[in-house]
Formats: sequence, structure tokens, C-alpha cells
Amino acid sequence: MHPAASSFPPDEEPLIEELLVNRYSRQKPSDRLHGAYVIFFLLGIGTLLPWNFFITAKHYWMYKLQNCSDQAGPAGQAASDLRDFFESYISIASTVPSVLCLIGNFLLVNKVPASVRILSSLFVMLAVFLVITVLVKVDTSAWTTRFFALTIGCVIIVSSASTIFTSSIFGLSSCFPMKNLQALISGQAMGGTISAIASVIDLASAADVTDSALAYFLTADIFLVVCVMVYLLLPRLEYSRYYMSSQKESPSLAPVPPDSSAEDEADLGGTTNTSFLTKSSGIPPIRPILQKTALLGFCLFYVFFISIIIFPSLSSNIESVSKSSGSLWSTKYFAPLTSFLLYNFADWCGRQITAWIQVPGPRSKLLPTLVLLRTIFLPLFILSNYQPRAHIRTVVFNQDVYPVVFTVLLGLSNGYLGTLVIVYGPKIVPKELAEAAGVLMTFYLMLGLAVGSACSVLIVHLM
Repeated sequence: MHPAASSFPPDEEPLIEELLVNRYSRQKPSDRLHGAYVIFFLLGIGTLLPWNFFITAKHYWMYKLQNCSDQAGPAGQAASDLRDFFESYISIASTVPSVLCLIGNFLLVNKVPASVRILSSLFVMLAVFLVITVLVKVDTSAWTTRFFALTIGCVIIVSSASTIFTSSIFGLSSCFPMKNLQALISGQAMGGTISAIASVIDLASAADVTDSALAYFLTADIFLVVCVMVYLLLPRLEYSRYYMSSQKESPSLAPVPPDSSAEDEADLGGTTNTSFLTKSSGIPPIRPILQKTALLGFCLFYVFFISIIIFPSLSSNIESVSKSSGSLWSTKYFAPLTSFLLYNFADWCGRQITAWIQVPGPRSKLLPTLVLLRTIFLPLFILSNYQPRAHIRTVVFNQDVYPVVFTVLLGLSNGYLGTLVIVYGPKIVPKELAEAAGVLMTFYLMLGLAVGSACSVLIVHLM
């Protein structure tokens, strides 16, 4: 996958080659104290932090929406509907607008600097999360429906900003060696694990739901501030400046590096067509990227399409079969531990595995086969102890161990297959299009989440 005579070790090969020949004569600085790696890991946590903190605060949202759910008549029924299908509504509100933001980000990738896109999106997320934190201690019992609408509005704004941040930071990471991209992807999964752990700790330590939620959302506020600080630190590192300079020093046309090999050209899909490699401030050429990434794009779409249908809409509503016993495990901690924490930890493990194992390859027929096989998870979760269920009454997997095993397998396959496809995307296009390809791969991901979240509402209502 790398030039035979390249001066870079395999794990140090940048996704976007420096386009100036004198780049190869400069000595490559080392990542002192793994500073850039840690920064990308922390930024990876920040990319999915808003989504994870929204969905794992299930007890808080149920508390906020319960106040008028006990009313008689249509008002009570409407509020009950808001509670029962809250995860599905959150999924739609967070994914559908994100697709539009990704299209906008793709159009702006050569017009607006990455630093502007990244910092502005971080500040927007921080501002909205501060509003959510303030609302924790506000009594919303008299305006529950309006509180729900306000919450959905916050989800839309935060998710849109998060999408711009995520796609921009993925594009930026394509200038760096592969290990930095792996740090970013690993950080994404760790963000879910951290939010799930924080949720469990807050549940255990705080007697009052609002006290727990206040500490929980304050944690998110603090971490977003940390993301702003570490991003501002990134260009101050000599290691980062070395790779980020490629964006500023690129000539209008990119010559093939003198030590490139036939193998490298094969990885890029053959002879480079310089007609679409012109560096400009316009819109990146989408046709050559689509041609190269079509199959990988479908795989990425379908991986997250299946995952979002199940998690969290189905998995978080699977109850312990021993809930009637009244134990803390079966009533308070079952969903936070077996759904949120277990899924996110398994997802993180799946992403970590790709650092050592990367099979099947980007052109292997086994890859789409494995992706399609994940469809089996749908009936497995539907036939578990999902509650409430009005239409499909049959529960086949009536022991707590079943959803635990299913969740582990769902998370592992999501992390492993999803990461493989995301990493492969920028590597199979000409390197000058790698940043735009990274943004497009994020579009495939968000499109899968958007369509899957819409389908999750239908499936939950059919249950």
C-alpha cells in the first residue's frame, strides 16, 4: 500500500503526500510525547460527545417528560408517546439535518479554512450545551411539550455543528500519518464509553435525578472547553506544522513523488488523472471520488443504518426479565450497563482491533458480505424482551444473557467494519482528493444514520 522506497515507515505514511519535491528532503519531526496522537484522540471523543451525552441521559429525559404523561385524555397520551419514542425522535433530529450540513461542508471544504469550521462548530456546541445545563434545574412541568420541542431544537443545532466538526477534523487528519486517523476514530468510540460511565456514576452517586443530570452535562461542558484548547494547541506542535503545511504549500498540479512505485499507483486506482487534481478554491470534483468509493460508501451506509435502527431505540428499551424482583440491577442499572456502556465499549474494542488487523481489504467481496450479514441483528433484538410491545407479543430470547451477547456482537462489528471502511476511503483515491473523500465518507455514514433513524421510528411503532 506504500511506496517501496518511501522514507516513511508504514504507520507514519501520510494519507495526503506533500506535493512539493523539497518536502522529501526535509527531516520529519517526531511526535514528541505523542502529543498529536493524544490531541486527535481527545478530538475524536469530542466528535460524538454531544450525541452520546444526549442518548445516555435516558433517566433524565424520562423524568423531564413524565410530568404530564399521567394526565388523562389526549394530552397525556401525547406526552406518553414522547417518552416511549424519545430515542427515535432524537435520532431523527440529530441525523437528518446532519446530512444537509455534510453537503454544505463538502462545498465549503476548499473555501472556508478548516480551523474556522472546527472552532465555530465547537463554540456552537458549547453554547447550546450550556443552555441544556441551565434547563436541568428549571421546573418544566407546566410546559413539558414545549420543553420537548426546545430539546429537539437543541439536538438539531448541536448535531449540525457536530457534523461540521467531525467531517472537518476527519479531513484534517487525512494530512497526517495513519496512526493519527486511528487515534481519532478510537477516540470517537471512547467518547461513548466515557459518557456511559459518567451516566452510571451520576446515577449511583446522586439521589436526585436533576443533581445527577447537572453533574453529567457539566462534564460535557468542560470537555468541550478542553477540545477547544487542545485544537488550538495542535498547530503549535512542530510535528503538526510539518504535515499541515501540505495544505498551504500545494502547487496547482501535483507531481508524482520521485520515489513512488507502481504499487502506489495501483492503490490509487491506476494512473493519476491530473485533469481533476487542480488545486483551487472551488468545489472538489465529486465524480472521481464517487467512482472510487461507491462500494465502500454503501458498506459504510449499511453498517450505520443497521446500528442506528437498533441502538439506542431498540436496545435501550430491552428490560431485564427479572424486573419484577425490584433489584437495582434489573430496574436502575440494566439499560445503562447492558445497552449504553456495553455497546460503546464493544464498539471501542472493534475500532482498536483495526490497528492490528485490517482484513478484508477494500476491494474484497467478503467486506460487503460481512456488512450485509449484520441484518440478522434486527430480528434478534426484536425478539428479545423489548418493552412496551403492543403488536409483536412473542419474546423468544427471555434471558438477560441474550441481549448482552447481541449488544457485544453489534458493537464489535460496528466498530471493526465501520472503521475499516472509513480508513479505506481516503486511501483508494488520488491523495490530492483524500480530504474531500474523507468528508464524503462521513456523508455516507450520516446518510446511513439518517435513513436508519427514520426506519427505527417505524419499527418501534410496529413493536
